[in-house]
Amino acid sequence: MRLGLTLLALLFVASGAVFGALNGERIVLDFYFNAVSVPKGAAVLCALLIGWFVGGLVVYLSQVSRLRRRVKALTREVRAHASDSRALVPVPSESDA
Repeated sequence: MRLGLTLLALLFVASGAVFGALNGERIVLDFYFNAVSVPKGAAVLCALLIGWFVGGLVVYLSQVSRLRRRVKALTREVRAHASDSRALVPVPSESDA
């Protein structure tokens, strides 16, 4: 499993390197207060990484934190039910008599 993931990661790294090499023309990014000249491949890969991080952050803030609160509430509920069930006294059935 680890070898497969390593090979997959190397495949994506090699693909990124080839993509960057094939798109080596420089473009100008104008940020109103500053202009930066970068290779086209680097600009696209950086935009992809920034989008990946922002997307992960949005998912984390919208889903993971909500699910953690739900898990805590359900854990408290299970503990409350467990303490209630310990207080119950077993009732002998008719077959035990």
